[in-house]
Amino acid sequence: MKLNKNIFQKLKSRTGQIAVLIDPEETNTREKLERIIEKSEFAKIDYFFIGGSTVTRADFQKTTSILKELTQIPLVIFPGDHQQLSNDADALLYLSLLSGRNPEYLIGQHVKSAQEVIQLNIEVIPTAYILIDGGNQSSVAYVSQTTPIPRDNLAIALNTAIAGVLQGNQVVYFDAGSGAKQTVEGSLIKRVKKQLNTVAIVGGGVCSVEQIEGLKAAGTNVIVIGNKIEEDIDFLLDIQNYKSKVLS
Repeated sequence: MKLNKNIFQKLKSRTGQIAVLIDPEETNTREKLERIIEKSEFAKIDYFFIGGSTVTRADFQKTTSILKELTQIPLVIFPGDHQQLSNDADALLYLSLLSGRNPEYLIGQHVKSAQEVIQLNIEVIPTAYILIDGGNQSSVAYVSQTTPIPRDNLAIALNTAIAGVLQGNQVVYFDAGSGAKQTVEGSLIKRVKKQLNTVAIVGGGVCSVEQIEGLKAAGTNVIVIGNKIEEDIDFLLDIQNYKSKVLS
């Protein structure tokens, strides 16, 4: 297990970074990946996150290997279960699903993969994973058999994040889920950042530059975009325009 903190320090370094989420169940051919990589590199995205709720080990390994071969963009595992591990990645978000009470996703999956994880030559980043209701039932909520935190109950979400950081998690990942109708509120991120010196990641339901701007302004370190790019890959051109303005 790699002990340096290169990816963590990069996550922590600034707000408004962009990650493109690759689900190997949906995107696992070289042709599809080449197209996404080309447009992602043009858009100067910061990371590829890779993972999914129902991905096979074979599809995961194949997709990770192709990404490693074709791009220098940092590759971060966002695992759906204990099988989604690879030395071809740069880092692993070591997720504990704190918004639910299913012990399988609090510690069970971790025990199953412990020997494999500790032998990986990649950076392991302890991450508090918190599901927020995005207006529909997400695949991760279904698979994990847990209920997301209601989006209007900021106190529970905030206290869950605080508990996660007090347990030693270096990152808090708020996820509205795949295909969410609504993303995580910027007001929650502001409250988290006011009380905690932690890295905040937000995913699920991000489908406009305006949402990206709002989450960045709230203090979100990394904004994860998945379904929108699967549906409209040219959204990466909008991101490129946005990033060019921000960096100019």
